[in-house]
Amino acid sequence: MQNLDEFDVSRETLDKLVAFEGLVRKWNPSINLIARSTVNDIWARHIVDSVQLHQYAPQNPERWLDIGSGGGFPGVVMAIMSDGLGYQTKFTFIESDQRKSTFLRTAARELGLGVSVHADRIETADPVGADVVTARALKSLAELMPFLQRHMHPNGTAILPKGQNYAQEIPEATANWRFELNEHPSTTNDDARILVLKDIASD
Repeated sequence: MQNLDEFDVSRETLDKLVAFEGLVRKWNPSINLIARSTVNDIWARHIVDSVQLHQYAPQNPERWLDIGSGGGFPGVVMAIMSDGLGYQTKFTFIESDQRKSTFLRTAARELGLGVSVHADRIETADPVGADVVTARALKSLAELMPFLQRHMHPNGTAILPKGQNYAQEIPEATANWRFELNEHPSTTNDDARILVLKDIASD
């Protein structure tokens, strides 16, 4: 288990993260929440990789949207982190796969998290007006931009973990979109970056 000391995670939060790990391991054989090749490294590859995102969110945001929530990374982890800090943030997950939506609802219920799960497509779901939007391993930055504009509050923040191709994705996105961008190193992958976007507008 990779150390979480640098993220100041409480014992109660850690216990919920461990409980969530157990749920993912239990459900994964039947609905493939994460790649089976990563199950033995779930803590670093998925949990800690998600935990690190929370530090870039504003304090106690009102609405947080996770799109393409899949197996709950980072959505469920973000809800656990926020709950541990005593935030009253309302979380919404949009996941078009019905079975994964069922898993997300089960995980939220068993972990005591206030989460609303919508089994819908991102492009047709009602706009959320979220203060924070997260998406992990979903689409390229350029492909994500219309979804961010649709669902994010004008003063909101998008927090997007990206792999080694992040440098190529940025100019592709800026060809048709304007936004404020801050890049942060990933603690779990030297080649990856966490992109934090604000003030998104189409050209």
